[in-house]
Amino acid sequence: MDNRYHSWRASAAEATTVNVVMDDAARNVLRNTYMLLSLCLGFSALTAGAAIALQLPHPGLILTLIGYFGLLFMVNRNRTRGAGVAWTFALTGFMGYTLGPIVGYFLRLPNGGMTVMMALGATAAIFLTLSAYALVAKRDLSFLGGFLSAGVMVAFLASLAAIFLQIPAMSLGVSALFVLLMSGMILFETNQIVRGGETNYIMATVSLFVSLFNLFTSLLQILGFVNNSD
Repeated sequence: MDNRYHSWRASAAEATTVNVVMDDAARNVLRNTYMLLSLCLGFSALTAGAAIALQLPHPGLILTLIGYFGLLFMVNRNRTRGAGVAWTFALTGFMGYTLGPIVGYFLRLPNGGMTVMMALGATAAIFLTLSAYALVAKRDLSFLGGFLSAGVMVAFLASLAAIFLQIPAMSLGVSALFVLLMSGMILFETNQIVRGGETNYIMATVSLFVSLFNLFTSLLQILGFVNNSD
């Protein structure tokens, strides 16, 4: 009995070690994802800065959705080809352009500069903290996938309702929900890469970028309301 118990303990320990240590394939996906994500964040920041400097108008809800889902379709279609990287830059650059007028609006408000910097800092802190945890977590977080997907769909529909109904309190509630959901998405996607559940660095990059984009804009709205309600 004692031998069987120690044998079971050894097998469990070995299984745990296998689950938390990245193999070479997962390590390559993680490295390529972070490299492409860094480049896309820089490119998106450039397009956002250009939109602010040129005072370009926001394309509006309909064009934004068409552009986003159209470019996302092209990224997914070319995810295993070199063209997928180009479409990823097109998507993130477009999202940077849509972000420019939003950031420009907040910069024109009282305490606007502080609001934007606080949102950027909080976004970076959340991303780094959750990514670090996902890299060392022993638990498989794939069970979060279905919950997060359903939550994002509900939050997206609620955000559309808040826009059309013009309810500020509802918009703040949706922003808070997006902060939680996007934080979960960062944790889930990174954990998937580590455990080999996500093997395509292009799709991993897009997923993390979209999560960061929504996290930043949601924090921007919440902090903008707090800083300008005093």
